Amino acid sequence: MKDNLYKKVKKYIKAHGMVELGDCVAAGVSGGADSVCMLHLLTRVQREIPFRLAVVHVNHGLRAEAGEDAAFVEKLCGRWGIPFYLREVDMAGYAASRKLSQEEAGRLLRYQVFQEVLAEMKAGGKGRIAVAHNADDRAETMLFHMFRGSGIKGLSAIRPVRESVIRPLLCVSREQIEAYLAEVGLDWQEDSTNREDVYIRNKIRHHILPFAQREICSGAVSHMGELADILEETENYLARETDRIYDLYVREDVERKSGGSKDIGAAEEIGNLYGKIEIELGGFCAEDVVMRKRILLRALERMTPYRKDITARHIAGLMNLTEKKGSKELSLPYGIRAVKEYDLLYLRRTAETDSDTGQQVGDGDSLAVAPGTLPEICVAESALTPGIAAEFEVPGTGGFTFILWEAAFLPAASFFYRKEQNIPENRYTKWFDYDKITTSLFLRTRRQGDYLTIDDALHTQSVKQYMINEKIPKAKRDSMYLLADGAHILWVPGHRVSRQYRVEKNTRRILEVRLRGGSYGGTDRSIVDGGRD
Repeated sequence: MKDNLYKKVKKYIKAHGMVELGDCVAAGVSGGADSVCMLHLLTRVQREIPFRLAVVHVNHGLRAEAGEDAAFVEKLCGRWGIPFYLREVDMAGYAASRKLSQEEAGRLLRYQVFQEVLAEMKAGGKGRIAVAHNADDRAETMLFHMFRGSGIKGLSAIRPVRESVIRPLLCVSREQIEAYLAEVGLDWQEDSTNREDVYIRNKIRHHILPFAQREICSGAVSHMGELADILEETENYLARETDRIYDLYVREDVERKSGGSKDIGAAEEIGNLYGKIEIELGGFCAEDVVMRKRILLRALERMTPYRKDITARHIAGLMNLTEKKGSKELSLPYGIRAVKEYDLLYLRRTAETDSDTGQQVGDGDSLAVAPGTLPEICVAESALTPGIAAEFEVPGTGGFTFILWEAAFLPAASFFYRKEQNIPENRYTKWFDYDKITTSLFLRTRRQGDYLTIDDALHTQSVKQYMINEKIPKAKRDSMYLLADGAHILWVPGHRVSRQYRVEKNTRRILEVRLRGGSYGGTDRSIVDGGRD
């Protein structure tokens, strides 16, 4: 068994050109079964293909047994004569400061540490970062991305080689790994969190994949790996075509923002982004719809620090914009404004933005209250973690708090009860059906063309006329913050909410919005007071 698995992994390494003579390899080793197996196999490969090998262990500072894990890995490295690097990171603080999930924060920090260690040890040859994802991890990630919403790239996300990252164990299962360790007599550390069903990935690992292999097909994991390989080949081809067509129709500004270094594994470098992109629509609109969507996505990726903040809704909005006649515009995350003028589409950054929420950076107290001068604040999708409050500071108010409630995080009966019986009857707390929102949400002042939905028949009224009818003083109209979905206004805080976004029996996700301070705007003239409206 042990020789068969070694031969399989060695063949996989050679087939994908993972390691060559004289390379430097920094192996991420947590002490778990996967990473211990990978390290042992790499030491065997090293005898046939001489390369420099070092181990990196990252302590995230969360688990009580983290010190034991580090000691275990250090002892293993000492026994095998492998250089050992221990790094400690503040994962919780990093996640909180950037409004990331702990899983995403941990991943970014680990790859940053791996890159730093690789830079220390590199002296000739290519630098490689070896991580121990296996075939089960790949299948779990495919399902996770599919359930959450993804395209071809997301479904082939865990690849054998991506830039400097290699995954030698992607061709073997977790069961094969543990059998190998038992045969060679190696112990490993158990991460207690892997047994918990708190994380979505663990639910897939413990319940969905075992069911698929037991009840549907015993080779489910292997077949998903084969599909991932096909999708990777497809994505690589489409990426090359996207590059070719992108260069035909897209012009990027020459000067770019400076600063920052790219974290391995991060979607985009925060400090090195384009401020303006121009797309020639004549030829662009003649391309296949698949290519048009990919080009628009590529353009937004060049302007935004985090790929995950770009959703299918944003691409659909841009597609709609390119197909309309006349001049139109669209607000996007991170202060990006898309403007169509005749046969050109401009993507412009309207202001400096915060790397997480898209909130414009500036001193609100120093801003004059005049049309269009107050900062627009994007409520980016990345800032909304289900069940966790996300707070936004807004000039002239006590600030806004957003909480996204999902059915998956609450029992069905409880979720129904919350919707039908416990919607807050409060002028300054409103609930909206999150899935009815069509573009990025913004907290901003009014614009020409803004409107509200005023009744169940979905009749509309302009915000301008509404403010006149409500006798809101002219001096206040341009300084009042509105919650906007494009030109459709969800809420005039202290006044009306739009009926289009009301919570109904079949609502699956609720966005709760609170205005802190509770003294903004005036009386509430909603058709039905409170969040039901």
